[in-house]
Amino acid sequence: MMEMCLISVGLASILIIPFALKTLFPYVWMDILYFGDLLRILVKFVSRRRRRPSFFVLDRFLEQTAAHPDKPFIVFENENYSYADSDQMSNKTADALQSHPGYKPGDTVALFMGNEPAFLFTWLALAKLGSPVALLNHNIRTKSLLHCFNCCEANVLIAASELKEAVEDVLPSLIEKGVTILLITKHCDTPGIESFSDKVDKASDTPLPRSLRSHITYKSPAVYIYTSGTTGLPKAAVVNQNRLLTALAALSSNGVMSSDVLYLNLPLYHTAGFFIGFIGSIEAGSTIILKRKFSASQFWDDCRKYNVTVVQYIGEVMRYLCSTPKRENDKDHKVRLAIGNGVRAEIWREFVNRFGDIQIREFYASTEGNVGFVNYAGKIGAIGRVNFFHQKLFPFTLIKYDTERDEPIRDANGLCVESPKGETGLLVSKITDIAPFVGYAQNEEQTERKRLRNVLKKGDLYFNSGDLMRIDKDNFIYFQDRVGDTFRWKGENVATNEVSDILTISDCLKEANVYGVQVPGHEGRIGMAAVTVKEGAQFDGSRIYHHVVNYLPSYARPRFIRIQNAVEVTGTFKQMKVKLVEESFDPGRIQDPLYILDDKERSYVPLRYQIYSSIISGNLKL
Repeated sequence: MMEMCLISVGLASILIIPFALKTLFPYVWMDILYFGDLLRILVKFVSRRRRRPSFFVLDRFLEQTAAHPDKPFIVFENENYSYADSDQMSNKTADALQSHPGYKPGDTVALFMGNEPAFLFTWLALAKLGSPVALLNHNIRTKSLLHCFNCCEANVLIAASELKEAVEDVLPSLIEKGVTILLITKHCDTPGIESFSDKVDKASDTPLPRSLRSHITYKSPAVYIYTSGTTGLPKAAVVNQNRLLTALAALSSNGVMSSDVLYLNLPLYHTAGFFIGFIGSIEAGSTIILKRKFSASQFWDDCRKYNVTVVQYIGEVMRYLCSTPKRENDKDHKVRLAIGNGVRAEIWREFVNRFGDIQIREFYASTEGNVGFVNYAGKIGAIGRVNFFHQKLFPFTLIKYDTERDEPIRDANGLCVESPKGETGLLVSKITDIAPFVGYAQNEEQTERKRLRNVLKKGDLYFNSGDLMRIDKDNFIYFQDRVGDTFRWKGENVATNEVSDILTISDCLKEANVYGVQVPGHEGRIGMAAVTVKEGAQFDGSRIYHHVVNYLPSYARPRFIRIQNAVEVTGTFKQMKVKLVEESFDPGRIQDPLYILDDKERSYVPLRYQIYSSIISGNLKL
């Protein structure tokens, strides 16, 4: 009898343990499942690294093509391309390229294109030819365009036909450097620019020999993706073949399968569109519904039309969708997963309540960074969850940061001070063999700025993310803000020094201190500039408007301008921004003249209190 009682007690204890664990540690099972996924990804990655000949992203695409040749891969407007079609189109593109005297396999090539199938075919073609590819933002112009092209040392520029004028603006400089310029069109009469589509049409679709890419190693650059630079111009983050191979897991690790249909409306030159949307779909074997750009009015109709099951987002996408007029069929769709970053907690709740039981998979990562987080537990507002397994594989910490001095706080021994749980700190992650930091092309100075030494002990080396985070008592991590000279608006990073440089080459402005300010109901921060006027000159709102429109993409143009007698600086001659950010664009707190960019008037016009009130109340959207 005693033995039976002991057995019963033992069985009861075994049954109670899971419930006790869930009560005391409510996320423990999710942590264990996440660790299992992480382990599975690592095992697959290591297995692929050991394969001979070396296995790259292109090889995974070729595997999927062999396994599912007729499966739709890219659907674009009225065009439908299977995996086999995409393979053949990339073969033709590659054949046309290698037949061109201005190109040889292995040359770095810059793509200057928007979202279209030719972008993807061309990248696959260049992968088959062993060429690194620079993904140029199709919004940049003149000085920024030349800088981005030059810093990746490209020999060839392939541009979309609609960007012909932008190419012509910098054509003399490109010709001087002996650059081969190919336009995705069947006819071009501009000297120095050659048509390319006609060559592709006539090219062979025969598979290319592997020997063309035999020189490629895991350390070889695969793509250059541009991020905002604190020196005033974008930096080319080097993504090597090893890093690109890890990006294959971006969708499959979140449960995306070959039966899924992905809606890709984010720019392909961005990490989110290229890594997650394109590269992630190659691993999963899913279908991509490719859009030229985001449209809130077309979003759900497209999802219904194409039976979309997975969507990508940035915070602004969610807000724009929630801002559309409500419809009876808001929940009539097949979308089950939304993956992205930057959504505010209140928008998250509103989105799910309105559009149905869609799993939101918020994550944190950066193009050049060596650490990332995934909110696998679905905690609203968090960008991820910190756990023991993740911390061991990718060591990171939050350190105290002096926002006024724009530098980490150090103790008497010269080491950084870790932020207590619940307090905001700068995210830094240890640079290791598993979590390397490759840096920026042709920019050792900026690469070194992202390295932080002597963090927790003398001689250690960490990556400085430039992001302020907070970890709560349940180990969820939350994004707080960006530090330094970059802010985010409309899903784009804006480098304040780049905007300042553009403003000060105008006729009437002497100095410009650019910063981001928050606007109620909007994600990120909108651009504002505190400026001084040159002696003897007057502020001309119309001329400044045309100047910024000519030199800057829409998201980087300062929406507000504040005219000061002098730009305030610190004792070390750094421009002071903290007070300016606090005062924002409130005419009730600012005695200086204030102007707002008005696209209808094509000028900067005085910011009157009525306009300010409309912005604050949400009646006027920016």
